[in-house]
Amino acid sequence: MGCGNMFFTILITFSVTLITYNIIISGNAPLKQDFPGPSRKPSIKIDPIIKMPLNRKSASSKRLFHTAVTASDSVYNTWQCRVMYYWFKKMKESGDENSGMGGFTRILHSGKSDQYMDEIPTFVAQPLPSGMDQGYIVLNRPWAFVQWLQQADIKEDYILMSEPDHIIVKPIPNLARDGMGAAFPFFYIEPKKYEKVLRKYYPEENGPVTNIDPIGNSPVIVGKESLKKIAPTWMNVSLAMKKDPETDKAFGWVLEMYAYAVSSALHGVGNILHRDFMIQPPWDKELGKTFIIHYTYGCDYSMKGELTYGKIGEWRFDKRSYDLVAPKNLTLPPPGVPESVVTLVKMVNEAAANIPNWSS
Repeated sequence: MGCGNMFFTILITFSVTLITYNIIISGNAPLKQDFPGPSRKPSIKIDPIIKMPLNRKSASSKRLFHTAVTASDSVYNTWQCRVMYYWFKKMKESGDENSGMGGFTRILHSGKSDQYMDEIPTFVAQPLPSGMDQGYIVLNRPWAFVQWLQQADIKEDYILMSEPDHIIVKPIPNLARDGMGAAFPFFYIEPKKYEKVLRKYYPEENGPVTNIDPIGNSPVIVGKESLKKIAPTWMNVSLAMKKDPETDKAFGWVLEMYAYAVSSALHGVGNILHRDFMIQPPWDKELGKTFIIHYTYGCDYSMKGELTYGKIGEWRFDKRSYDLVAPKNLTLPPPGVPESVVTLVKMVNEAAANIPNWSS
């Protein structure tokens, strides 16, 4: 085991030294990064959006993408993956002619198989050597993708990078085209605001900092060959950012998202920014034209259907309440709670009721 850890340490340390841009210590001014919530959430209208091409049908016709989800073997990640895969199968099998949904892989970065290998198509990736993630487990994501892209036989020409806490609500077409990826714009990814920090990883000779899209790595649909080039850079930039105190302080829990956005720009892969890619309850209240529900925020309401965000509600659903046990038979929200939250709870309940050997 010691030799194995030493091998991975040497491998990744060597990779980091090959980064082709300078990591220069600059000013010490503190840069605040709060958890996105109601106090920070501006109108999404300020995001720089590249509108989707009008000929959407030709852009999505039978160019299949492979859906990949990185996960640990924790109870918390596992039940989310099982729900996600349940709805992936239902939407893929819907027969929608515009769907680009191909295969599916859970990239399990625990380094060992688990009891759900037969239920969910799974690739076992090795985690980073002990201590290298500095307690920021998300750093295992780019490293896991590097391993999967190098070792797996992926039939499709495109990849959809998704997450365990995504529920697919309708078949997803291939929204990528003309060498560009397709991604969801996050209001809290602000390259212009953090230009000073980002210039450490995206030098001025690469162009304006606005070349860095306001995205994370998920949800993103991108060409497989492009991702094979981006992924090692994404890993290296993530590790370099985490090692730099100024950058770590600036970006906090979204550091790895910035690292992907920078890496995509470094390889000249722009992204069509697609607002309707997903919604995030409780802030997004209606399903609209969305493809994915992302349940990253807790949903707290009074019995009158009033949002009580920041205060535990009389009715609530928060994925973090189920870190040690999988949810089942959740009580439906009271009248007045938005469609997005009601749909989310119903979909979790349906999956839990129909997946064999569901833990309660």
